[in-house]
This record gives sequence, structure tokens and C-alpha cells, in this order.
Amino acid sequence: MDVIASIKWLGPLVLHAAAKDATLCRGADIRGVLDTSFARVPADADGKVPTGYGFWCNSWPENPAWKFVAVGAGSEVPFWTEFLRALAEVDPGMAVNIEHEDAAYSRTEGLALAAKNLHSAAAAL
Repeated sequence: MDVIASIKWLGPLVLHAAAKDATLCRGADIRGVLDTSFARVPADADGKVPTGYGFWCNSWPENPAWKFVAVGAGSEVPFWTEFLRALAEVDPGMAVNIEHEDAAYSRTEGLALAAKNLHSAAAAL
């Protein structure tokens, strides 16, 4: 879906927003972007991760079609500028929460990179 078009279409129904980025990987060549090859982690597995929905999670395939990346590592600053512009048209004071799930960065590094890219996007408004 086109996130910016969706924000504009939904308008006042958008009540909160999260900035979360993803990128396509080589696995998309055989799985497409709707990759469903994630495997369930058994409930009794060592080191399982509690997710809030139970004590299990999905494991990433070896060659995924897509993965989460830090904000700005998938979509560049011009996209995020338009994202923020669309949100401001709905509610100029809307907060944007950062969702960081990029395993290549620590918690603070990923948040710092995302904040830097969103600040650059906001400055371009």
C-alpha cells in the first residue's frame, strides 16, 4: 500500500502514527513481497522470546524477502518528509513514535539513526 496516500485518504481517522522502515531483500526474487516463510518457534524452545501474545515468536527465514531496518535505511528522507507532511495535514501536533526492529543496530543506535532521519525530514517541511 502507499502509506502517504492511505494517510491522506483516512484523514481524521488517523489518530496516532509510528515510523517503522523495511527493505526488500534478495529473497523477494522467489517469494515476492508477501513472504510467508517465517517459522514458528516452539513454545518449549530454549531462549524463546515472550512477545506479549504468548511465549513464542517467528524466526526469520535464511533468505527473507524483506526485513525491518532503521528508519531511513529503507525509505530515504524525502519519503519521511512526505510522511510527516501528510500527518501534519491530519493533525499538526500528532506525535510520531519510532519503532526500531533493525537487528544491525543496538537499541540506542537504531533510535538515534531514526531520530536523526526524522529530524532531517521535519526540517525539510
